[in-house]
Amino acid sequence: MASKISSPAEPAVQVVAEELHSLAIHLLRKLRREDAQSGLNASRLSALSVIVFGGPLTLGDLAAAEQVRPPTMTRIVQALEELGLVCRVRSVSDGRSSLLSTTPAGRKLLLAGRERRVRALAKQIAELSGVERAALSEATNILKRVVRAI
Repeated sequence: MASKISSPAEPAVQVVAEELHSLAIHLLRKLRREDAQSGLNASRLSALSVIVFGGPLTLGDLAAAEQVRPPTMTRIVQALEELGLVCRVRSVSDGRSSLLSTTPAGRKLLLAGRERRVRALAKQIAELSGVERAALSEATNILKRVVRAI
């Protein structure tokens, strides 16, 4: 397949993509500080989040979503079960398998953490000028379109 001919705009696009990538990572790392209050490590919180927002689902589906091997996910899920945050429910369509579902305590813990992260971010956004907040709001709408297209 022939490579695309470069245009003068492409280096600028690459720079924006690199900056956005870096900013996204830094933003998530800084907001992750709020997660310490949950008492869970990052892998357990991430798995719990997938179950809360995407469940019920099988262990294999959860492992695929988290991009880990099933034995790794088994250990994570067992820890979440022991903490009373996740439970297994027999699949109605396939009685041989079970689905992972969140408990009320698991959902509450996850949503409280999300609220802490959003509150920390909102505090910083509130310090921006009205013009900056409007620009950020428009940028957010643009980013939604970009993310949907990836």
